[in-house]
Amino acid sequence: MTWHVAEDDLRAYVRGELAAPMLWSADTHLMACAHCRAVLAEVSDPVPLDEGWERLDAELDVPRPGFLESMLVRAGVADHTARLLAATPVLRRSWLSALVAVLFCTVIATSSAGAPDSPALFLALAPLLPLAGVALSYGPVLDPTYEMAVVSPMHGFRLLMIRTVPVLATALALNGLATLALPSYGLRALAWLLPALALTSTGLALTPRLGPVLAPSLVGGTWIAVLLIAQGTTSEGTLAPYTVAGQSVAAAVAVLAAGLFYLRRDRFDSTSAHTPFAGFTGYTDGGAA
Repeated sequence: MTWHVAEDDLRAYVRGELAAPMLWSADTHLMACAHCRAVLAEVSDPVPLDEGWERLDAELDVPRPGFLESMLVRAGVADHTARLLAATPVLRRSWLSALVAVLFCTVIATSSAGAPDSPALFLALAPLLPLAGVALSYGPVLDPTYEMAVVSPMHGFRLLMIRTVPVLATALALNGLATLALPSYGLRALAWLLPALALTSTGLALTPRLGPVLAPSLVGGTWIAVLLIAQGTTSEGTLAPYTVAGQSVAAAVAVLAAGLFYLRRDRFDSTSAHTPFAGFTGYTDGGAA
């Protein structure tokens, strides 16, 4: 090669001051000339060059947002909040597909049973689905971002609510759509709503004391036991939890449990060794009880 880019032009090239068409010629020449690339490295300031490589590496290492995360960001949700929501296991297609399949099978079974009084099978199962969804939305077992949450300065209660509210809303919405498939039962098919809120709020209220696995498990087991006892003692077609008195009790439990959950919100940041939920986040308040 008989022609090389002049050193002054290379310095201007580095500063971004080289004008076309010389700029185009230098670009083409540098791709094929090792000598000019070596001279360019000598006249270049290594600091901005290294910074440029670091920015490039950081850009390449940034994970690509998924469909749900992208939609949340476009809807105005903050980036970090969208990332937390997108990483929630029960907001993924696999869980949502399983939930839809369970509801579909339950609706089919309830419709084919032709119960004249109430859709007992659907009413027994529907309150458990929001409880299970909320229980599986956080904790070290299924949460892929649990380690990030441990070292995060975010308040544990706020992190829990970021996960709980959309999961609960999704489960309740799907339950509501399933209810529309049972038009013959009328408003009786909506009797699952208050028990669902009562079970979910009770599970959340007990979580700081019993942990994110044991608390919803005990609440779900208690619900099943109540249904079995009610089925064995009632002489009518409508089980006790779905009567006016039962619905009133469910509403009262939901309000009381929600209030207790809010009052004990600082427990989600406790670092006490006796608290199963300890370490939910890295934010500490001196071991608040």
